[in-house]
Amino acid sequence: MTQPSVILATASYDHTIRFWEAKSGRCYRTIQHPDSQVNRLEITPDKRYLAAAGNPNIRLFDVNSNSPQHVMSYDSHTNNVMAVGFQCDGNWMYSGSEDGTVKIWDLRAPGCQREYESRAAVNTVVLHPNQTELISGDQNGNIRVWDLTANSCSCELVPEVDTAVRSLTVMWDGSLVVAANNHGTCYVWRLLRGTQTMTNFEPLHKLQAHDGYILKCLLSPEFCEPHRYLATASSDRTVKIWNVDGFTLEKTLTGHQRWVWDCVFSVDGAYIITASSDTTARLWSMSTGEDIRVYQGHHKATVCCALHDGAEPSPS
Repeated sequence: MTQPSVILATASYDHTIRFWEAKSGRCYRTIQHPDSQVNRLEITPDKRYLAAAGNPNIRLFDVNSNSPQHVMSYDSHTNNVMAVGFQCDGNWMYSGSEDGTVKIWDLRAPGCQREYESRAAVNTVVLHPNQTELISGDQNGNIRVWDLTANSCSCELVPEVDTAVRSLTVMWDGSLVVAANNHGTCYVWRLLRGTQTMTNFEPLHKLQAHDGYILKCLLSPEFCEPHRYLATASSDRTVKIWNVDGFTLEKTLTGHQRWVWDCVFSVDGAYIITASSDTTARLWSMSTGEDIRVYQGHHKATVCCALHDGAEPSPS
């Protein structure tokens, strides 16, 4: 099976993962995931594998195969895995779970290599572009920075007490971090490098983005420059696109009939894909704010999507 240059996958409460031809909207592969729902999808930097975060496992599927079986399972979480991602070379994977832990997995060796205790259900984890710090957000409203070099928690923030942090995103150059919560608020900090390697957070902006929950926030990628956007996906059925310069509202993407759970930018920031409880995923043009493709096939809520339309990293 030849690999498409664009890998687009979605997962749903119907216990399936679907791969789509981005342009035509045709579903060309369906994987059954009977053991649990899938909470999050992520594609490895080399486009070879798709990670599906479930309850309580993370499963790796071969992107270039038609096999319904996973090639690897990562099994030491004890509850829903809500976050998963990869280091830029694809050597290791990180995860966060409702069991209150953040874990690191070496993809070349079995088992979990490191574990950090957040003491509350972890909803979101992002890797700083420096590849040496993980930032987690939890159900109690804590944001923690995990210094992978020192192997410890280097910073703790609580933007709003007892308000769950649903989603975190870091600007590609490490200059900003945004946290979105259940009250529809985004907190924005400038990230400053101290004299040590430790990252310092300087409050920059508080954005009341939605009346409902924000389920995902995402900053635009490097090749979107000089434009810098923040996307916020909400239970109010919309995705809003904010200009990071002043946090003014650029566009509101309307068309989904229910909650919008996830969103992902194309590599150049010209398009955004969204996943919704209305069972569909949609492809939107950032320039017009119109949806140009609807991916239909799931039978229940579509809760996560993953896209890799960039080049694979060159071997270092």
